[in-house]
Amino acid sequence: MLRRHLIIALLSAPVIGHAQSALDGVDLSSPAMTEAEMTRADIEAMIASGVPLDLTRRKLNGIDLSGLNLSEANLRAARLNHVDLSGADLSGTTLDQAWMLEANLRGANLSGSSLFQTQLTRADLTGADLSNSRAAADFTRAILDGANFAGADLSADMKNQSMGLMRGVLRKARAERANFDGAKLMRTDMEFANLTGASFRGADLSMATLGGADMTGADVSGARFHNADVTSTRLMQIQGEDEKTFHTVKNLSRAMR
Repeated sequence: MLRRHLIIALLSAPVIGHAQSALDGVDLSSPAMTEAEMTRADIEAMIASGVPLDLTRRKLNGIDLSGLNLSEANLRAARLNHVDLSGADLSGTTLDQAWMLEANLRGANLSGSSLFQTQLTRADLTGADLSNSRAAADFTRAILDGANFAGADLSADMKNQSMGLMRGVLRKARAERANFDGAKLMRTDMEFANLTGASFRGADLSMATLGGADMTGADVSGARFHNADVTSTRLMQIQGEDEKTFHTVKNLSRAMR
């Protein structure tokens, strides 16, 4: 069922590059995506040893790592599908290209972390702290209610166009009351996202795709929306709007005001 839903979501999304089409041809029922080669006790022992924690490419699917201090760890390309990382300290952690499908990251500290090309489809990041992170990750259908993206960089990587457009994707995500203050959101895909009550104070959403998104009650004080596409976007009860806020957006006449 998970595989079917993920494939449907990806087929309905715009092309966003090699990294975020990574589910193409992947067997989500394979041992690499469902099994774990280590236990919580193994990882606790590594932490206690004081040796820098390197879990690159490790299979850690489904295990309970809640509340652990994994700050500054290297989890590049690790398999963390369905893992419980609620309340964990992942500050400064490298999670580039990690698989975290349906992971539980409620209340986790991901501040200053690197989440480049990370697969977080349907993950739960309710109340998570991603401030000042590099989060060009796939948050399709993720739960981001109350998450803190202040100062985070979800913008497109324009240096690797041979691989396609790699950017933050919040397509159909739920991010009610999330904090995007000062975030870099250039070219991000937020189509059909629930952004009600979210704060975008001083954020840059230039060229972002916001088609079908619900921004009811959002605070856009000082935000930049240059060439952002707001087709069918709900822009009701917007806070902090002035005459320049939506002056250069695309398809404002097609937004819901």
